[in-house]
Amino acid sequence: MSPIVEITGLSKTFSKRKAVDNVSLTIEQGEIFGLIGPNGAGKTTTMNMLVTLLTPDQGTIRVGGYLLSQSPREIRRLIGFMPDSFGVYGNMTVSEYLDFFGACYKIPPAQRKRLITDLLELVDLTHRQDDMVDKLSRGLKQRLALARVLIHDPELLVLDEPASGLDPRARVEIRALLQEIASLGKTILFSSHILSDVSELCSRLAIMEDGRIITVGALDQLDQAAANRRQLNIKLLGQAGLQPLKEYLENRPGVSNLRDQNGLAHSSRTSVEFEFQGDDQEILHLLQELIEQELPVIHFSVQDRNLEDVFMSTTQGIVS
Repeated sequence: MSPIVEITGLSKTFSKRKAVDNVSLTIEQGEIFGLIGPNGAGKTTTMNMLVTLLTPDQGTIRVGGYLLSQSPREIRRLIGFMPDSFGVYGNMTVSEYLDFFGACYKIPPAQRKRLITDLLELVDLTHRQDDMVDKLSRGLKQRLALARVLIHDPELLVLDEPASGLDPRARVEIRALLQEIASLGKTILFSSHILSDVSELCSRLAIMEDGRIITVGALDQLDQAAANRRQLNIKLLGQAGLQPLKEYLENRPGVSNLRDQNGLAHSSRTSVEFEFQGDDQEILHLLQELIEQELPVIHFSVQDRNLEDVFMSTTQGIVS
């Protein structure tokens, strides 16, 4: 598949602050691509330049083969954009709202009627089509906004924090809806502070900080690229081996933040947790060393890293 988005050397400065600093990014057709980062990282500014709302100071953007500086109108036809705070016309019904935007895109009335019926079914709002927009919950307004984004059949959806402010159930429903939209052949780029949404939805993601792209890839690739710091748990049979184990680990290179998890003084099992700097081979060596020490190990586990772990180990919390 050819890339639908190609961003090269993109930069944007506001006053003395460089909001986006030499960002390069490629998004393939059909991807669900996540953009995450701390507040002030430059995510929204990058998206606003991509959808032609801001003009870059430097760099190039291509969407669907069109160069933004030469063909902004063609790019706008390819993109459906949902900002993090969107306005809705509360004095319209749901159907009237979509009909209004369909007319803005010059879709003929007969075609609009069929299209609106299909979109309402897609976002599960058919039963609310005659309700006033301002009576909808935030979650239903997000669904309506997604229907509006799709009204002109764009190839690329750019969604800034689509699950922001939603309750857990509404977030799950929005995730399922985005997956269904992607199955129709749409490419989706979205930003989020909800890392679980990104990890469950995205084929690839980029972590952004201080205006720069820190790393790009699938979650397992980012895990390998991030520092090899893992959390380990060891359980022993009885209390006798606890002190020798702790003394051994305290002097072992790569071990940090050792914590005694022994809750009951006369428990038949004791446990410690700690962080370990090293790859899988080094973890294997550690286990072999414990066995050679003849410690009564009955449990040895490595906690799987999730996107939050990768995010925290990759970023530094920088906001300039």
